[in-house]
Amino acid sequence: MTKLELMKVKDAAKELPDHFVMDWQTIASAPFDRDLEVAVLDAGETHAVVFPCRRVLRGWVSAETAAPVAIHPTHWREWKASNSALFVALSSGIAQGGDL
Repeated sequence: MTKLELMKVKDAAKELPDHFVMDWQTIASAPFDRDLEVAVLDAGETHAVVFPCRRVLRGWVSAETAAPVAIHPTHWREWKASNSALFVALSSGIAQGGDL
């Protein structure tokens, strides 16, 4: 990224809605070992991705399908387990005997 692009990201982050401000972290600190909620910039606006993602060496994948996701997030936070498809499957008894 150029210096100008980084400045745009920093400026846009200042305008994150209140629900983003609480526990969002910069993307550079995103861990590789858990489901994450990530935020992306699109046309100067910040949006949270609606499904859990995982950081991998080659970029980002959907935590639900392991399919690559072509995104460039700017911020992350823990995915709320109660919203996770894996959590729902486990709590409803769908996932059994190593199906996941």
